[in-house]
Amino acid sequence: MYLQKINLKKKYALVTGAGKGLGRACSIALAEAGATVIALSRTTSDLNKLEKDIKKVKGKIIKVSCDVMNYEDLKIKLEKIKIVDILVNNAGTNIPEPFEKIKQKSMNYLVDLNLKAAFNVAQLVVKKMLRNKKRPGSIINMSSQLGHVGMGGRNVYNMTKFGIEGLTKGMGVELAKKNIRVNTVAPTFVETPMVKKFFKNKKFKRLALGNIPMGKAASESDVATTVCFLASSASSMITGTSIIIDGGWTAQ
Repeated sequence: MYLQKINLKKKYALVTGAGKGLGRACSIALAEAGATVIALSRTTSDLNKLEKDIKKVKGKIIKVSCDVMNYEDLKIKLEKIKIVDILVNNAGTNIPEPFEKIKQKSMNYLVDLNLKAAFNVAQLVVKKMLRNKKRPGSIINMSSQLGHVGMGGRNVYNMTKFGIEGLTKGMGVELAKKNIRVNTVAPTFVETPMVKKFFKNKKFKRLALGNIPMGKAASESDVATTVCFLASSASSMITGTSIIIDGGWTAQ
């Protein structure tokens, strides 16, 4: 047998920012693959909706209401969880602004959420994984095509996602001998509520889609399926790298 299937039964997958967008899609896909999803979101109503969606696919969910930017609360909540085999480090956002008009408040918020909080989540989870040495760990940091190329009006987002790519490479190298793999998925614009809001600007939508050789945005399923692949033993020799889901944007 050469084909390895994506089977996450008996695995525990922690997803941050699980209530909306890519976090929600990844949570449902991981549940479909058999994992017990530990869904972390600051919005309880979103977690309740997610629970209904996961039950529809006969999946298992543990709900955790927490803001990843509140380190002390995050630490307490994660200490209560005994096992994490998979981390989808997804919580993040973007505030597009021209470089000369970037507000300190915006810059600090994006760095605190996209970079510092992602680091804190990863560190806390790795400590937990190291206590369960016999269970292989897989960490998937949510990056972006803008962690590989620049784009006007998104300088701080670029900065945070390039940082995530660097963190992933360092972690991947250091943790390889400790049975923990670390990778990123780096999507182009995906059909999420956040991107749909950006695409209301028709000029920007034309610009974005015009830069994608395939001429379309990615689907949530495109990203969630790749996350499940990286979470599974089917990708057991892949670490410290990025799978770019961009329809050819960065190949140009």
